[in-house]
Amino acid sequence: MPIKQLPLRKEIAYASGMMGWSIMTNIIIVMLPYFYLPPNNSGLTPLVPQLLVFGAFNILSLIAASGRLFDALYDPFIASKSDASTNPKGRRIPIMKYAIVPAVVFCALVFYPLVRHESITNAWWLSFVLAGFFISVTTYIIPYNALLAELTHSAEQKVKLSTYQQVGFVLGMIIAALCNNYADLIQQVFGISERMQALQYTMWGLSIFAGLVMVLPIAFINEKEYTEAKPTHIALIPAIKNTFRNSNFKYYLISDFSYYIALSIISSGLLFFVTVLLGLPDSDGGKFMGIMVVLSLVFYPFINYGAKRYGKKPLVLVAFFILSLIFVTIYFLGKLPFSPTMQMYILVCSASFPLAALGILPNAILADIAQKDTEETKENHEGMFFAVKYLFVKLGQTLGIAVFAMLTVYGKDPGNDYGLRLNGAVGFVLCILAFLFFSRFKESKTTN
Repeated sequence: MPIKQLPLRKEIAYASGMMGWSIMTNIIIVMLPYFYLPPNNSGLTPLVPQLLVFGAFNILSLIAASGRLFDALYDPFIASKSDASTNPKGRRIPIMKYAIVPAVVFCALVFYPLVRHESITNAWWLSFVLAGFFISVTTYIIPYNALLAELTHSAEQKVKLSTYQQVGFVLGMIIAALCNNYADLIQQVFGISERMQALQYTMWGLSIFAGLVMVLPIAFINEKEYTEAKPTHIALIPAIKNTFRNSNFKYYLISDFSYYIALSIISSGLLFFVTVLLGLPDSDGGKFMGIMVVLSLVFYPFINYGAKRYGKKPLVLVAFFILSLIFVTIYFLGKLPFSPTMQMYILVCSASFPLAALGILPNAILADIAQKDTEETKENHEGMFFAVKYLFVKLGQTLGIAVFAMLTVYGKDPGNDYGLRLNGAVGFVLCILAFLFFSRFKESKTTN
């Protein structure tokens, strides 16, 4: 019996899942440094001390990294369990449903410090709740992304569904970036004077909303009806080794890792760049993020057409190059011969194409890699490819937060902002590295 093609309404339901976990992960990326190590003009109180370890790493950077240590071990484990699952309802969705409630709870608890002032106690608490959040959300993300290769049956379908995914992801970015705007609204409507309390209510509301959206793929997609994947019988360690034997995958992985470090630096620093380097209100951060995302949507039809006409690789390389120039601009923010608002408009307009290209194409490329590997090995371990990719995505995001937090030691306040500007130099180097490694990627002409 032929496998059905996913209809549009179910493609939208699938993409909604990505919006849900995008909201949660972007809340952590955007708000964690701002909430725990705020600039002195934010109205918030620092919650962890700026103590240096080994003369370079501050506590927040180490916490962000340590939260992913458990995750690093758990990623390939959950992928292996998913790939080998014999559940009669499918290999992916039955696992995803158990992740939602813990992810919601831990995401909100990240912003509930045990002590409401600077304390090492908060550092220990933050390490615990971050580990719980990362493990919970991983249980959803790994099976969810492995479904992309199984729900699509041609290169064109992969790009299309990856495009819908990216729409979900960027909508999640917008919703998460507006945290301060929601907090403003809560303070005005409910008469709450304390900024921290308003932000905490915001985090609960966003986390619950994200969890409800993550339910949609589970509720509306019958996995067995649209996939034909068979459980793999490769043990965990050999399955991981198999992915790294693929040279194309290694070039893809290194460039993707560098990109996510750079993207995390921008996301973590957005509120600082807006308020410290440009002297604008923190609520403008969400506004500019929204403009960037809406502009990126304009490029989606071109990305889909260009991928078919020219291949995916050239578009990815152009995106990396443009992104490297954007990081150069970040270094000079506040010193350019334009108004602060105009500087941000230039930045977000320039970033819209890279955001579109690097959002849509990498998942479609990886689905091609996984599908080709399945054809060659006769083993369905798409989950392991996506597990390794998302392990490096999350390590990249975490390293980005850690690098940003570490550089705040060298200045994060008005008049003392050198640490913020150094992020521009670091991001530039990372984007060039991503460009160089991905230039060695060999794209199959049959997958365009």
